[in-house]
Amino acid sequence: MSTQAFFRNRLFAWFDRNHRPMPWKGERDPYKIWLSEIILQQTRVEQGLPYYQKFVEQYPDVHALANAPEDAVLKLWEGLGYYSRARNLHAAARKISHEMSGRFPDTFDSIRALKGVGDYTAAAIASFAFNLPHAVLDGNVYRVLSRFLGIETPIDSTAAKKEFAAHARDLLDPARPGDFNQAIMDFGATHCTPQQPKCATCPLQSGCVAFRLKKVGELPVKSKTLVKKDRFFIYLVVHYREQVFVRKRSEKDIWQNLWEFPMFELPAFPADQRELETLVRQFLPDGTAGHAVLKSISRPYRQTLTHRQVTAVFCEIALADDTPTEVFEKQPFENCKAVTRPELKKNIAVPRVIDKFLQETALTLSLI
Repeated sequence: MSTQAFFRNRLFAWFDRNHRPMPWKGERDPYKIWLSEIILQQTRVEQGLPYYQKFVEQYPDVHALANAPEDAVLKLWEGLGYYSRARNLHAAARKISHEMSGRFPDTFDSIRALKGVGDYTAAAIASFAFNLPHAVLDGNVYRVLSRFLGIETPIDSTAAKKEFAAHARDLLDPARPGDFNQAIMDFGATHCTPQQPKCATCPLQSGCVAFRLKKVGELPVKSKTLVKKDRFFIYLVVHYREQVFVRKRSEKDIWQNLWEFPMFELPAFPADQRELETLVRQFLPDGTAGHAVLKSISRPYRQTLTHRQVTAVFCEIALADDTPTEVFEKQPFENCKAVTRPELKKNIAVPRVIDKFLQETALTLSLI
């Protein structure tokens, strides 16, 4: 039996007994498949599932998503992270709805041309929705192929993508490309796992090079170690007449168009609370002296991003009702708007680190 036939037969036999039921599996609507694939980029299935269900309910077709305000899409995405996915999803929906009459593209190249869609996502949609013979390459597939074939090329190297893509195409079953892609991804996610893979019961064991050479724990190989930059944010949660101030983040980063409290960044955290209090008062504009009371300083909240580690502290400040109105025309209040607590919770999309603070301090915020 050839390597191709062995791999396909054993993988499909495993898949028939062990596939994970999910609402998008077996789906033929390319809109829903696309939606699930974008949500599951850099996201665990367990975390992404409720978001998929919320999006399908709120925006059942591409026209509904295209016609939604961006702020509403970002709010529904809140907590999932990597917000560029939501912005690209919305932009692509508008293109399909307004320029393609709502007809989802049905070739690999036309799907790949959508904003936010890369080779993996295009191959997944093409195979799942249109049964086209395009092999997927994600972290699970890299791991399965590197172990089964004994490939020691670092998967984060330039050469790896071309090499692994050729092997994935060679093993792909052209008669059942969608099933094959789903099977190999499920197999990597639940059986050939990064830590403690189930080699003893593996259906591919007899053909697995890594198992034979006792290299399962060494594969796949990675050559680069990502160094994360530490960033320290001081947020001012300023309460004024039962409202708080927020601003839309315009910086071109992963939090673009999300909302946040007025803030300043430090190269490192102050040595003690007194120094922090001094910095906060210096950051407030002239005219707040005698009108601003620093009520509390939160514990540090952390969020890990791809290239950085964000540590944030929230300083809650109460402004008196007689605070001069010209104060709000100066930094850090310039370009801010005042919102109520219910509006902040219901309509305003914020980064995850802020959402964590809001959830933990819901009662406190409502009482200040």
